[in-house]
Amino acid sequence: MTTRPPVEYAVAVDRYLTAAALGTASRRIYRIALDTWAWALADRPAPAGPERRRARPPVLPLALLDHPDAATRLRSAVTHRTAVTDPRTLNRELSTLRAAIAWWRTQGWIRTDPTAGLRPLPLPETGGTTPLTPDELHTVLTRRAPLREQALWHLLHESGATIETALALDTDDLDLPGRRTHPSAPPVHWRAGTARLLPLLLAGRTTGPLFLTDRRAPATTPAADRCPHTGRARLSYRRAAELFTTHHPGLTLARLRPAHH
Repeated sequence: MTTRPPVEYAVAVDRYLTAAALGTASRRIYRIALDTWAWALADRPAPAGPERRRARPPVLPLALLDHPDAATRLRSAVTHRTAVTDPRTLNRELSTLRAAIAWWRTQGWIRTDPTAGLRPLPLPETGGTTPLTPDELHTVLTRRAPLREQALWHLLHESGATIETALALDTDDLDLPGRRTHPSAPPVHWRAGTARLLPLLLAGRTTGPLFLTDRRAPATTPAADRCPHTGRARLSYRRAAELFTTHHPGLTLARLRPAHH
């Protein structure tokens, strides 16, 4: 028996995620991305920061994707979010929407692809990122923010390490007295600001990821990405970038790296 086409966008999202056979963590990330585009299709600004995860997206028909204005609405949303969202995150969310639309079109549920004219944004680690100005950097490193964010921001600026390298560090990679990583880990060196914050961030932890999420890790999280002391997961690039732009709208995390790296 042929499955009847869904009327609501949210139902189409559910069916796509089920057909995609994703893991629990990936399904959650895909859903957040697709829910975010629902706000754009409804011509309403998406909530930012933690509110984005808790807000209920607007109810809208899947057929809205075939409306002549759909491409314009998505383009406007991309333009708006470029100022407050890390390019990697935005590109990943665009890719998620494109994949869902392609599957929905294969099912015959919609006819057009309103993302066809949207190009991926330049990635921050390709050498084209402009470092923060001295005034911007001073604001970032002195403004009140949670310890985890301050430690990460100081480490990225002082070490010049890529975001991926910093987030991949484990607590036992660190040589705190030497202000560097051990020889067995990727070479990362830091200065006084990071040296002051890292012992506070560790708080007695001796193994597991250095930078952790706020919540306990899902059961499907690999052991290498879960803290054995707290049960929390390794902080992702996507979440780290989102937190940065929440505290500093208009800036991106990759700009913390100094110009000579």
